[in-house]
Amino acid sequence: MCGIAGLMMRDGSAPDDAVLDRLISALGHRGPDGSGRHIAGDVALLQTRLAIIDLTTGDQPLYEPGGAALVANGEIYNYIELKAAMPDTPFRTASDCEAALFLYRRDGVRYAKALRGMYSIAIHDPTAGGSLVLSRDPFGIKPLYYVETPSMFAFASEPGALIRAGIVDPVVDRPSRDTFLQLQFSCGRDLPLKGIKRVLPGETLVVRQGRIVERQRLPALPQGAPESITEADALARLDGALRDSVAMHQRSDVPYGMFLSGGVDSSAILRIMADLNDSPVVAFTAGFEGATVHDERDHARMLAKRLGAMHEEVSFGEADFNKLLPRIAAAVDDPTADYAVLPSWALAERAAQELKVVLCGEGGDEIFAGYGRYRSVLRPWWLGGKSLRGKGVFDRLDVLRDVSSTWRDSIAGREASDGADGLNRLQAAQATDCQDWLPNDLLVKLDRCLMAHGLEGRTPFLDPAVAQAAFRLPDSMKIRDGRGKWILRQWLDQHLPEAAAFAPKRGFTVPVGTWIKADGARLGAAVARQDCIQEIAHPDRVVALFKTADRKREGQAAWVLLFYALWHKAWLQRVDTHAATILEALEAA
Repeated sequence: MCGIAGLMMRDGSAPDDAVLDRLISALGHRGPDGSGRHIAGDVALLQTRLAIIDLTTGDQPLYEPGGAALVANGEIYNYIELKAAMPDTPFRTASDCEAALFLYRRDGVRYAKALRGMYSIAIHDPTAGGSLVLSRDPFGIKPLYYVETPSMFAFASEPGALIRAGIVDPVVDRPSRDTFLQLQFSCGRDLPLKGIKRVLPGETLVVRQGRIVERQRLPALPQGAPESITEADALARLDGALRDSVAMHQRSDVPYGMFLSGGVDSSAILRIMADLNDSPVVAFTAGFEGATVHDERDHARMLAKRLGAMHEEVSFGEADFNKLLPRIAAAVDDPTADYAVLPSWALAERAAQELKVVLCGEGGDEIFAGYGRYRSVLRPWWLGGKSLRGKGVFDRLDVLRDVSSTWRDSIAGREASDGADGLNRLQAAQATDCQDWLPNDLLVKLDRCLMAHGLEGRTPFLDPAVAQAAFRLPDSMKIRDGRGKWILRQWLDQHLPEAAAFAPKRGFTVPVGTWIKADGARLGAAVARQDCIQEIAHPDRVVALFKTADRKREGQAAWVLLFYALWHKAWLQRVDTHAATILEALEAA
């Protein structure tokens, strides 16, 4: 887990050392254990390192005899198997990433097909026309962004690094901003910062002379409609895939633990980690102080005790919300207004005091069809069936100046294309979420919260073996009796009955509406005074919205506006809000 960045100049000149220095500085939080540079002609590759595997010889850039250089962010979990399959290869380190470099020399730009892991990789190959090759893992677990300017092609693990290095000026991209307001995240290649683009999940780009000349893409999910399989065979296959994935995700030369929410996904991971480890699993659970919403601390505590885990509870309350939200909004430079960013930040801050790696349950809902919206997709319209994301946050609230429906276009287009690929309705909905919601919301949240604290997050459900075992299962093994994730619940019920896998889900809700309402009059007025809010919303209606933030829909909309105002303050106005409370940040100039 690291930060990477680089430049390719269009006129053949050498990259500016001052720009490279600023890039490394901007990514320092992602790699506190060291940094490295590769500069050759018109190309520079940079890395800041968080040392997880091969602590002594794994510094990057890595090189191979043909002259190619590599920097990477992430982990290649099957590196042991890959190296064993190349016995005559002159490996120089025990790094998990070195195998990718020799695969590139052997297979060319299709090298990533053999990788199993989470990664963003940059390779400079002076023997292939001076090519710069950028690759991102199929689920988009690790981020990668780029900009094309008249003078250069530049890339980085975070868009904020490109801004802080002075490569691109921060300007709002209005269509992506409007999508963000309605969905809480933005879709596809574009984010709400004009000119900065995402390398898409599974994509490999080839760049020459500062211009993209080739794009290839690997799918995250297996292709094909649901297959015919018995429940016994499905459970046996799932058991093998889950255990193999968790074992792979535990490969580390530093201590690791997990985030335990108490839900089905993290409980399954805890069960397997307890089976695989001789020492107690270290588990962290978040809860909310002084709130009436339900959290899973009691249940998580019981499961941890049952499996002998070392369990710690991390509290997050209204005071933490007021103190930390400006800092969090400044860290999430690719904005995602997901409530879960709050407990994720608190968990990361605590876990990083003793660990460098945590496993978590992200991806379980997408792979096993856990969301309620999937059940709606399966119903015919006359029984309440709906499209995947037919309603935006601000629909019918009469707060925004322009409630355009164009934000739906990208999601609708994705649903249609996934259906055209031969997937059924449920699979198409899952695939749509795996292309946008998962990488552009959940995984951005996870990456920024953890990397801000020098902590690596690993996601065993987002693994090719697990996707192969689960995605093509019949719909009835995903959704049954009104519950999603049926097959995973069945597995957990067999292996950890105390988890009560089939009990009604009580939900994990962050009480942001309650916290906002507590000072709603002042917060609403402060948000309404922001130029960025006045551009998009009616100020008087914003004020009224914040006064009713304890209602579900109004609270969600108020939260999105608050997050956007703080994000805009940090990234568009470039105001340092790290030490400020919410009101102090909003009033800062």
